[in-house]
Amino acid sequence: MTKLKIDGMSCQHCVKSVDAALSEVPGVDRVVAVRLDEGEAEVEGSADVNALIAAVEEEGYDARAA
Repeated sequence: MTKLKIDGMSCQHCVKSVDAALSEVPGVDRVVAVRLDEGEAEVEGSADVNALIAAVEEEGYDARAA
């Protein structure tokens, strides 16, 4: 499982945007959770962490490996 810290999410719309972006990354089997309160996401699969970070950043949020 890959965990990301995500800064800039402020509402459920943000959560949905991040979830959708992560779901589109090749190698993602499942987005386990995107948590607004903790500012993090968990993803299962073989996706490259840099691709996950790039997908989140394309949506306008800051992301890094947790």
